[in-house]
Amino acid sequence: MAFSADELRVLRRALANALHPAPLPDEDVRDALRLAASVDEAVREAGRLRAFLLDDLARYREALPGSLPGYLGLLEDALADGYDPAADDLAALRALRGNPAAARLLARCQVLAERSVRARLARVSQATASAPAVSRARLLALPGGRAAEEPRPKPPTPTPAERPVPKPSEVFPPRRRPVPPPPPEERVAG
Repeated sequence: MAFSADELRVLRRALANALHPAPLPDEDVRDALRLAASVDEAVREAGRLRAFLLDDLARYREALPGSLPGYLGLLEDALADGYDPAADDLAALRALRGNPAAARLLARCQVLAERSVRARLARVSQATASAPAVSRARLLALPGGRAAEEPRPKPPTPTPAERPVPKPSEVFPPRRRPVPPPPPEERVAG
């Protein structure tokens, strides 16, 4: 992202004010708000452009092998932008590894994909390591644990005063066949 000289001046004043707080004139506040809005719009536009490029990459990948030069160029641009190659990309490049450029890109994508997987696994292991320890009391319910040694309560026996379970024929009565309508009367033309 590049800033104009005017935007850099506004940014410098805002940073100076952050380091040494002092009341700002209204004009400086308006300039800072305009700069913040411009930066937000640039970030949104970058996100839209990235989504478009990734959709374009998927379209080129689906049209392979006819779109090989375009696909390789788009994939290189996406990788330079920080894209982690997906499984579809790796499969497409494996199918095209007869092409020297595709083979080089496959080697690069495999390294990037492996780094990405290792980073995700590291995040997951850190998250599970920082999770609170699980109580071992849950293991008592396993067969052979202390729970097996304790006497189990017997299920209560139903008393005769309880209502009996209805039979299926009581709940779902049999269907009656519909009676066919009487034949229409013969009409006399007259």
